[in-house]
Amino acid sequence: MKTIYLASGNAHKLNELQTALNLAGLSVRVCGPNEAGGMPEVEETGSTFEANSLLKAYGLREVGPLDAWYLADDSGIEIDALGGRPGVISARYAGLECDDEANNDKVLAELEGVPVSERGGRFRCVLALVGEGVEETFSGNCEGILLEERKGTGGFGYDPLFHPVESVFTFAQISLDEKAKISHRARALTKLISWLKQQDV
Repeated sequence: MKTIYLASGNAHKLNELQTALNLAGLSVRVCGPNEAGGMPEVEETGSTFEANSLLKAYGLREVGPLDAWYLADDSGIEIDALGGRPGVISARYAGLECDDEANNDKVLAELEGVPVSERGGRFRCVLALVGEGVEETFSGNCEGILLEERKGTGGFGYDPLFHPVESVFTFAQISLDEKAKISHRARALTKLISWLKQQDV
């Protein structure tokens, strides 16, 4: 059985990945970073989601067993009218000490006066898988528009402003099940699973 160490201590992400791999019939065991020796501090200095996810995956591989695989993700929102910003700095767009509210306020201020037809954007997630002779990235997008005001109280980050084209609700209004079907992360995970199946795992 192959082991994948996930470069995240988020129990929800660990469970989500293990469940998805089990449902796909893959014989893969998912472990957290603590089982590999603990997640080291990794400076996310990359200018792309691919670069940052690879930095985190290789960072964890440095402290774990060489024969395993290591998976990391990086994600954020790209807004067309802002030239693709916030992008890789989505979590800290309004500053290093900012929160979700401050980030949303900054986006709303920068998009003030921009018509709905020009408020397109996407959530993007990149999963990076590394190991002995392995370096792969899998990207997933969810297209939508950025609203002029928040709608909904669920989710996190930019969810209250993001209206995916495949729903009548924002990411902060839809159920977790519906979000899981169309989210950027779910789509990246689908590509990862497809690749794993080709490797006869």
